[in-house]
Amino acid sequence: QVQLVESGGGLVQSGGSLQLSCVDLPGVFSRQDMGWYRQSPGQERKLVARISRGGGTVIWYDASVKGRFTISRDNRKTTVYLQMDSLKPEDTAVYYCNIIPSPPPRPWGYWGQGTQVTVSS
Repeated sequence: QVQLVESGGGLVQSGGSLQLSCVDLPGVFSRQDMGWYRQSPGQERKLVARISRGGGTVIWYDASVKGRFTISRDNRKTTVYLQMDSLKPEDTAVYYCNIIPSPPPRPWGYWGQGTQVTVSS
């Protein structure tokens, strides 16, 4: 059964850093491309970073986070990370990890609880 657990969010001042983690408990996503998505109030969920399966050699970032965020994965720990530096208030959102391409929204697809990131100015 699919189960992704995101953690690491919190409240941080503008310019600060956070590292998010996403554990794939059943270990079923080691062969999948994985991504970090975020959703702000009143907005649609949006992909901000993705990493390829295996060695994670292919990485993509949305222009809004490029140069500030770093995605990585540890397949032995079945964990995907998102290092977020130089955070801005506009980065405030609930962050989710999931496979690429993204599943449909609940209830038709699986999404974890996400982790809240709040950046104060």
